[in-house]
Amino acid sequence: MITDPTFYAAAVPAVTLYGLSKGGFSGVAILSMPLLSLVIAPTTAAAIVLPVLMVQDVVTVWSYRKTWDGKVLAYLAPGALAGIATGYAFASVVSEPVIRIIVGLIAVIFCLERWLRPAAMIPAVRPNNALSATVLGWISGYTSFVIHVGGPPFNMYAMPRGLSRDVFVGTAALFFAAVNLVKVAPFIALGQMTTANLGTALALFPVAILSNMAGIWLVRRMPTGAFYALIYALTFVVGAVLLIGGIGALL
Repeated sequence: MITDPTFYAAAVPAVTLYGLSKGGFSGVAILSMPLLSLVIAPTTAAAIVLPVLMVQDVVTVWSYRKTWDGKVLAYLAPGALAGIATGYAFASVVSEPVIRIIVGLIAVIFCLERWLRPAAMIPAVRPNNALSATVLGWISGYTSFVIHVGGPPFNMYAMPRGLSRDVFVGTAALFFAAVNLVKVAPFIALGQMTTANLGTALALFPVAILSNMAGIWLVRRMPTGAFYALIYALTFVVGAVLLIGGIGALL
């Protein structure tokens, strides 16, 4: 277990951001992994964060257990599983900056297309689509495994489906709870789930749960229109940060 106060000075705000993100503000945790990577190795940070995310998943899934869309999950699941498998198979091969650039570029284009297209040309609800669900599910599963940032691809698929605020959050909660559960075995196989990392994660559980509950409380007090406007904005910001960071890492 890590005892260095410097680590916890970075970990507490990082976990708080994850809690708010899990509570429904998808995207606000974009700075969490970079913040943790300032004080520990990125691979160690990822291993510590996974149990924290799983605890937060339990809180969010329970809170939204009656509001989720099974069809959206069914469409996304095959691609997500394939993405996790790809992440495990090529964990040490694919360049992380390249992944950030690809996801960032897709997220930015998605938001700009939505904002710049005339309102009359935007369908109120887009039906589920196997091709886009498989592609975006794969990207979400892969990037969730590699850099713990699977939110933007999920948002890009789920937001146009016309889900209510609570159904959107509940569907995201179940999706990422399943994704994180599947990630456990590959993380163990890669030797990242050590006793020391699990002990450190356990010390962060109180912060994780309290911040998660705060996020849920705040989301439930937002009108659906304002909530979606915020999610689009957060998706754009996450995409821009990933894009800029990825390009900067390659230069």
